[in-house]
Amino acid sequence: MLPLDISAAANISSQSLLAEDPELAAVYHRLRQLDPTGVRFATVLRDTIDQLLNGEATGRYEWKTLFKTEKTHAGTVVEINLQREFKFDDGDLMDYKIAGIDVDCKYSQSFGGWMIPPEALGHLCLLVWADDNESRWSAGLLRIERQWLNGGKNRDLKLTIKAAHRNRIVWLHHEAPLPRNILLHMTPIDSTAVFSHTSGQARLNELFRRVQRERISRNVIRTVAQQKDYMKRVRGNGGSRSALQREGIIIMGDYESHRKIARTLQLPAPREGEFVSAQVKEVNYAIPSENSVSLSGRLWTLASPGDAPEVAPQLPSHKR
Repeated sequence: MLPLDISAAANISSQSLLAEDPELAAVYHRLRQLDPTGVRFATVLRDTIDQLLNGEATGRYEWKTLFKTEKTHAGTVVEINLQREFKFDDGDLMDYKIAGIDVDCKYSQSFGGWMIPPEALGHLCLLVWADDNESRWSAGLLRIERQWLNGGKNRDLKLTIKAAHRNRIVWLHHEAPLPRNILLHMTPIDSTAVFSHTSGQARLNELFRRVQRERISRNVIRTVAQQKDYMKRVRGNGGSRSALQREGIIIMGDYESHRKIARTLQLPAPREGEFVSAQVKEVNYAIPSENSVSLSGRLWTLASPGDAPEVAPQLPSHKR
């Protein structure tokens, strides 16, 4: 996962801000050193949203279904989970100490909605935003000065950053991709088909049938199955692999042997805790085909729309 490019003008502005504020520069470079591509930040944000939704117990997968108190608590959970991931020291006056400098952390589910407390004036703030519907996130640094802020009207005197001065934020990663919440992006027809089943196993089978050639995370599996033994429901011996085999569908997990199969078929390789399903068809050895893989002593490739289902091969059970 790579951050999106920032415009040349924004780069010049960022370099100027870093040059005039050595503490800002020190924190910026330390965070870039800890997470050059943003994958660790993105994973924390994905996991935090999933933690708040608690799909296994609630079946929820949309931010809007959270209670107001849960949304209010989200900022605290983001702060805690970032500290756990990066092992930031506690700050003296602010949340963290990064590169020996106090840094406050503020999260908002709406871009620009960071609520800045009066005690953060003069300090550096790590500003974090994520939108699950857009599958985007940002994180940047700003030295909080009173002139950059709107007037506060709430009881705790918290302030927001003036839109005109957001160009003073030095972005670590801006509008970067957030791992997709597959359940949010299914069509209404597919979503209805998945959640119309009363049993967790049937819902999982329908999910792998309808969402093919995409990574499906462990949390999605947990939310759809709503059962404590949800991972067992994916495997063979009565799980989705067995149920969908007659439809020609294979389900690749995070074994390296499965990842190699996915890469050979030019599918996204499952990362830790992920699965990718796909319908395959047998290839005649006399007619060589690109992107084919040998399984169960036969050659297989991706099925095309309209191909009749064939009984799928067994996947290797070993990790390598």
